[in-house]
Amino acid sequence: MSETLPKEQRLYKKKAIQYLFEKGKGFNFYPFRVVVYSHKSAENEPSIPRIIVSVSKKRFRHAVDRNRIKRLVREGWRRNKSNIMLNCNKHNITFDFALVYTATIILSYEEIERKINQLSLRLNRAYLQDEDNTTTAG
Repeated sequence: MSETLPKEQRLYKKKAIQYLFEKGKGFNFYPFRVVVYSHKSAENEPSIPRIIVSVSKKRFRHAVDRNRIKRLVREGWRRNKSNIMLNCNKHNITFDFALVYTATIILSYEEIERKINQLSLRLNRAYLQDEDNTTTAG
């Protein structure tokens, strides 16, 4: 699987972003506020998760800092998206989600990547768990 982040994997249309924040469910996962909207893919539509990264101008006044954080987050996502993409295709589910950076300092790339990896595992458990692999307590 390719480790690029092409345009079809980015959430950029104003209407789609507005729909995500209106209909999506959010939770905090330090250093992010995550908003997720999952839905079944149409027949002719690929099951691709789309992402948008946001950094508050109030917390980081300099554009160079905001852009650096966005670059680090996108790179962390790009390197850890393969597992979630395979499960999206398997279950025919499309994800739209926003990662809003809420920390007040710029974390290292290693820490951001580790958090994104944990986030992808959490999303897999919450939304893409196999029905045939579920166990019941007994």
